[in-house]
Amino acid sequence: MENKKLGFVILSISAVASILAFGFMGVIGKQTTALRCYPTNECQRVESLLGLSHVAVGLISFIGALGIYLLFFSTSEDAILKRLEEEKSIKTGHDKFELVLKAMDDSEKKVIKAIKEQEGITQSTLKYRTDLSKAKVSQILTDFEKKNLVKREAKGKTYSVYLVENF
Repeated sequence: MENKKLGFVILSISAVASILAFGFMGVIGKQTTALRCYPTNECQRVESLLGLSHVAVGLISFIGALGIYLLFFSTSEDAILKRLEEEKSIKTGHDKFELVLKAMDDSEKKVIKAIKEQEGITQSTLKYRTDLSKAKVSQILTDFEKKNLVKREAKGKTYSVYLVENF
């Protein structure tokens, strides 16, 4: 059952139980007044029922609070599962990236990190950001394209560089 529906059902049950408990307490209060409660057996029974009714009110209040929580504040299982899946995919992507970085030399690491930081970075900007020559950047990007790590798209006299989706 969905949390909001469950919260509504629990809150309804709590409301009905509250009405019954307070009605019962009212009847006990009338009996106490009618008996004028001298220390007799009948009076002690009424007093013990009154104490028990206070415990019942506490339990009903707890159940009502649980119903309110489920109705207004609780997130559904679907939202929690969706968030966990998103976190898992982000972590998996990060782990893949770190694994690929381990197999690269320093120049390649600079280039791939710069591309990851700024998707669509141009080759000329990449050259300045990594402090590598134009030929070296071009060679590294050609190797990355062969390994299917990046893709290049023409942008004027240069290329924009993007990471491939699966990584």
